[in-house]
Amino acid sequence: MSGETALPLPLLHSTVLDWYAEHARDLPWRAPDATPWAVMVSEFMLQQTPVKRVLPAYDAWLERWPTPAALAADPPGEAVRMWGRLGYPRRALRLHAAAAAITERHGGAVPSDHAELLALPGVGEYTAAAVASFAFRQRHAVLDTNVRRVFARLVEGVEYPPTATTAAERRTATALLPDDEETAATWAVAVMELGALVCTARTPRCGGCPVAAGCAWRLAGSPPHDGPPRRGQTYVGTDRQVRGRLLAVLREAHGEVAQAALDAVWDEPVQRARALDGLVADGLVEPVGQGLYRLPGAAAAD
Repeated sequence: MSGETALPLPLLHSTVLDWYAEHARDLPWRAPDATPWAVMVSEFMLQQTPVKRVLPAYDAWLERWPTPAALAADPPGEAVRMWGRLGYPRRALRLHAAAAAITERHGGAVPSDHAELLALPGVGEYTAAAVASFAFRQRHAVLDTNVRRVFARLVEGVEYPPTATTAAERRTATALLPDDEETAATWAVAVMELGALVCTARTPRCGGCPVAAGCAWRLAGSPPHDGPPRRGQTYVGTDRQVRGRLLAVLREAHGEVAQAALDAVWDEPVQRARALDGLVADGLVEPVGQGLYRLPGAAAAD
């Protein structure tokens, strides 16, 4: 990617920012009074999970744990329990680990420095950039799936970005950032919103796109994707489904669970055992005796 667009950068910026000002969704983590911790929680939850599923979980989480120290004071198993059915529950363990590190290293305040954010357990390049940008209004390239898709179409003229983020994409995103930090922070979320609402993966609404006139992909006739097949995620019958059912039993138990209760949720013994072994290996489940399991750090049943 070159970082060059058919629209002059000042026009590109003003057009996207004006569109965002009119069409942005009213989301709680974007509110002026949203704390850096609230922004961080939202970023962990929004990874691979749609907004409508995140909203109730986000509200419940912050009501129980309004600060990193509050979460760190509880065992990690409680984070897994509260994560509920958001999916990919290792994110709950990572968020708990980040909260513990924030409490120990930074006095309970989410650090504003990008390098310090990146040093937190469970925080990768995307999350560090997103928190620094959205919570602290800094100038960073924030590259989620939506942003990468917008830039692939707008700049490179292809339908989809590469499978994994490339150095070229990072250079493009950095080149397109406005110079002013506050404007750059708004730009980062505005492009993300454009990808979420208009430049969508399957059915882009090019007729409603504010920068369609300068979109390289549209100007090229919207050529179809010619790279490796894009595989949709499956769930039914997979180990992920088995893991979810096993965790549901443990979340509802509030204590130790016997092997028989876990065996009852899935008929196929080999797959069930593999899924349970995976949960234990990932730190999501603790064996506490012969045929007894619990969430990590959970108290034993009375």
